[in-house]
Amino acid sequence: MVKIDNLDEATARIEAALYSSGRPLRIEDIVRASGTESRTKTLELLDSIMKKTKSAFKALEITILPDGSYVMQLKPEYSATVKRYASKPVLPNATLKTLSYIAYMQPISSKQLVETRGSGVYSHLKELRQLDYISHQNVGRLKIYTTTEKFQKYFGIQGDVEDLKQRLFSKVRKTANRQTEASPPIPTEVN
Repeated sequence: MVKIDNLDEATARIEAALYSSGRPLRIEDIVRASGTESRTKTLELLDSIMKKTKSAFKALEITILPDGSYVMQLKPEYSATVKRYASKPVLPNATLKTLSYIAYMQPISSKQLVETRGSGVYSHLKELRQLDYISHQNVGRLKIYTTTEKFQKYFGIQGDVEDLKQRLFSKVRKTANRQTEASPPIPTEVN
């Protein structure tokens, strides 16, 4: 790796890495991207970038996640506004459904997940664990899954698990009502 002495170039490289990654980056990744080979210098540059981003942009932010990684993202309050313009979902729909199910039913066992979501859930769980959106505890031979603080921060969820469940239930109810209203009435027999 070529050491970068020019701070403007190092700053640009950090910005480029955060912008293009589409996922949280560990500080080690950002040091590597900066080309400075210095954790201290990279943290100083990163702090400066975060301050500039906060003052220059209204809808974007660079956030430190609970695991210490950094992510450039849209502020949660603007997610609904830009949903139709997003080119790539954060997760495939099936994995997102599994994550939603875990969030709503937590704590939930792997056995319950497989019974409800099918055997494909194993690959979903692997991906969600790698992203640190879920964690598990072993209880005997079962694994019990819950969402993590990183999940809440990344998806802009504030409050406790019960508040999350209530909001998810409300959203599901609204979606079901819209689908019912859009369906034609079911004919009934008259005797």
